[in-house]
Amino acid sequence: MPYYNNGIITNFKSMNFINILIGVVVVVVIWVIVAYNKFVRLVNRTKEAWADIDVQLKRRYDLIPNLINTVKGYAKHEEGTLTKVTEMRAQAMQGGTPQERGNSENMLTGALKSIFALAENYPDLKANENFLELQRELADTENKIQAARRFYNGNVRDLNTGLEVFPGNIIGSIFKFKKQDFFELEESADAREPVEVKF
Repeated sequence: MPYYNNGIITNFKSMNFINILIGVVVVVVIWVIVAYNKFVRLVNRTKEAWADIDVQLKRRYDLIPNLINTVKGYAKHEEGTLTKVTEMRAQAMQGGTPQERGNSENMLTGALKSIFALAENYPDLKANENFLELQRELADTENKIQAARRFYNGNVRDLNTGLEVFPGNIIGSIFKFKKQDFFELEESADAREPVEVKF
């Protein structure tokens, strides 16, 4: 009879161990699912945020030809400046990584500033209603690009942090989640400001 009790106790202990092991496996599986879903949400929010930037950049690209045509009518001798803006626009429209796009956009912003600086020499152009409206629309677009950029960079920060810290880095590497680039502007103060629109 004591031997029988020992068998029951041994069976009870092994059942307890199996139940604990199953419980641990279930907790780990649930944790992996939750962590995976978190990264999927972060990746999708980052893609959505990039789409917001892309919409505003396309709006900017659409405004530039109208601006160039308006300036052409008044500043016929400034063909070099207008050509540079057209080239920078074409280069920016080619796309690429957020870092490449940021570099292209910085060059385009510099070229646009040269158009607005050029307008100082042409009082009729500065007074042109179409030119003033295009300036307002570009300034509004620049503000929207900045807001979309902040939203995107915030999502990229959350995603990259999740992929760098333990234990998220394990899940990230198992499921091949990749860190994303920030959409950066140059460090110079004037590169972070929208296109100048005051006269």
